[in-house]
Amino acid sequence: METNIALYKYCVRIADTSLILAQRMCEWCGHGPILEEDIAMSNMGLDLIGQSRGFYSYAAKLESKGRTEDDIAYFRNEREFLNRCIVEQPNTNFAFTMMRSFLHGCLAYLQFRTLVKSKDDTIAGLSEKALKEMTYHVRHASEWIIRLGDGTDVSHEKVKEALENLWQFTDELFEMDEVDQALIKSGIACDISMLRAEWDQMVNEVLAKAKLERPLGGYQSKGGFNGAHTEHLGHLLSEMQYLPRAYPDAIW
Repeated sequence: METNIALYKYCVRIADTSLILAQRMCEWCGHGPILEEDIAMSNMGLDLIGQSRGFYSYAAKLESKGRTEDDIAYFRNEREFLNRCIVEQPNTNFAFTMMRSFLHGCLAYLQFRTLVKSKDDTIAGLSEKALKEMTYHVRHASEWIIRLGDGTDVSHEKVKEALENLWQFTDELFEMDEVDQALIKSGIACDISMLRAEWDQMVNEVLAKAKLERPLGGYQSKGGFNGAHTEHLGHLLSEMQYLPRAYPDAIW
């Protein structure tokens, strides 16, 4: 596969995952369980939007078709989005949101930590900024997982249910294809499969402190980074993309 094509897809995958999770996090604005968390989740959503903007802008430059970051974000349908399916799952409660942020965040942290050494200077620079943000995101989510898991019977049951419902999307976090392989050979991308052991360790340590048992086996959903999504993404995009599609010639 041509390097530029592979790099474009690689950047879009990262950007899509960050943008969709940002949308989910920002849905809490005005609905957080406490004011501090309301603000924290909105700020983390803004961090993720910033990450997506950087990778979308680079993808648009690589594509060289005159598209902007907004064109890529707002004028594609769900089959064209390449995000991991875990981030598109709807908010059911606060425990679910924290568990989703934790499971995805651990991998994102490890991925960006590796990508700061990328031979592509733009990827390395974007990853260095994102790494600082994801360090906080993981710490924030971890603290809440432990607090909820080792809290009341009700909070423990909610975070346990969240873990069991989200676990089916965890194998997909480590899925790779020819895009990854082409860029790994070039020293641009990281081999995500090599991060699995450290991700396991990070997750296991927090789950143990939260008195939660790691799910074993079960069905695993895959394919998001090739456009195969759950039914939730289309509903999310219909809301997120409404305004620019309704007024495509507007200047914001």
